[in-house]
Amino acid sequence: MAAKIKKGDRVEVLAGRDKGKKGDVIRVVPEENRAFVQGVNMVKRHTKPQGMGKPGGIVEKEGPIDLSNLALLDPVSGKATRVGFKVLEDGRKVRVAKPSGEVIDQ
Repeated sequence: MAAKIKKGDRVEVLAGRDKGKKGDVIRVVPEENRAFVQGVNMVKRHTKPQGMGKPGGIVEKEGPIDLSNLALLDPVSGKATRVGFKVLEDGRKVRVAKPSGEVIDQ
């Protein structure tokens, strides 16, 4: 199945403790149906020192969030939208925002 959310997309969180937050997708893990969004679901990790350049300590970084809790932002209105697919005249399959009909992929 084609991916509705990809790396670099601007998304909004629909559920959970970060509901309403917006951010860019850093990484998608399709096997686990999860994505990492910049500034969302921040978790603290205790890390060991990794030599001279990387000291140890408590590092705060993004945790994975389920794709069902994310919605793509409409390029026209900036609101959360559902995603559909459309085949263009040149044969490319692109993602389309449902309410506005605007093509998301360039």
